[in-house]
Amino acid sequence: MKYKIINDYQCVDRNSWSQFVRNHPKGNIFQTPEMYELYVRTKNYEPILVSVIDNKNNEIYGILLAVIQKEHTGFIGKFSSRSIIWGGPLIKNNNRELLEMILREYKKIVSDKSIYSQIRNLYKWNNDDSVFISNGFNYVDHYDIHIDLTKSEDELFMSMSQTRRRNIRKAIKRGINISEIDLNNDDMFKETYSIIRRLYKSIGLPLPNSEFFKNSVQVLSKCKYLVGIGAFLKNELIGVRLVLCFNGLIYDWYAGAKDNFIEYRPNDVLPWAVMKWGMDNGYRTFDFGGAGKPGIPYGVRDYKLKFGGNLLNFGRFEYIHNNPLYKVGKLALKFYRL
Repeated sequence: MKYKIINDYQCVDRNSWSQFVRNHPKGNIFQTPEMYELYVRTKNYEPILVSVIDNKNNEIYGILLAVIQKEHTGFIGKFSSRSIIWGGPLIKNNNRELLEMILREYKKIVSDKSIYSQIRNLYKWNNDDSVFISNGFNYVDHYDIHIDLTKSEDELFMSMSQTRRRNIRKAIKRGINISEIDLNNDDMFKETYSIIRRLYKSIGLPLPNSEFFKNSVQVLSKCKYLVGIGAFLKNELIGVRLVLCFNGLIYDWYAGAKDNFIEYRPNDVLPWAVMKWGMDNGYRTFDFGGAGKPGIPYGVRDYKLKFGGNLLNFGRFEYIHNNPLYKVGKLALKFYRL
């Protein structure tokens, strides 16, 4: 057989892995060894690696990095166990045979570990969709928003809605200062996490614990893959955006702002600050993240589109490994979003 599959992280050359992802036209931070390291360090996160290696020269031809997450421990944890694949798998030359091989191996590994899997696409698979479908994955539409950072600053600013531009000017006029956050500073880290946590609690969304973010800083910030941009008013942090930066793309990751400072428009000025930072540092695209499903009203999508950008439908692939547990889990956790 020309190819072999390796699932053991220790048996995959880290430098070769990094180079494969960086050189792949769809390479992204979520398929890097650094993300594997982040997951393996964090409680309730279990990374799953499937790599396809050429038998002759040990060259990497495919990578799939998934993470099994549980929002709860104990009995409830069984019903919140799901495997998420962001931006993968990555296959050299879009080889359909290798894609088939990597999906089959992945399903064997995960079938007893997770109730369902979800592939969150960061790009369009085009004609390769059929490989996923033939392997039991269901396709569902899901929007994303990309903003082109190769435009001039004036073009980018004028592509926003009039209201968004006015709010950004207002924030600056009222004394909002923007700067990178030193996430290695304990006090700044705690304040950043506190702001994000309050937002997620108020809107009822799950948020990883502080250990996950602390590990993110230790693993990702040293190579500048994680950047924090903060909005300050008289030296007080009132809003923050954490972004992932890799291979020309900035991915909007986590954000929050203090409720009692909303009138200062931190949620308007911060995305604009991230875009400007990206342009200044040579990034080509700002991925504004998920924007819901077609045909279903979604306030977050409306908010993001006012910054300009292109509404894209990369969709997602979903596979249910345990249908009875999946149904029971949805019922048991109907007041909690998986």
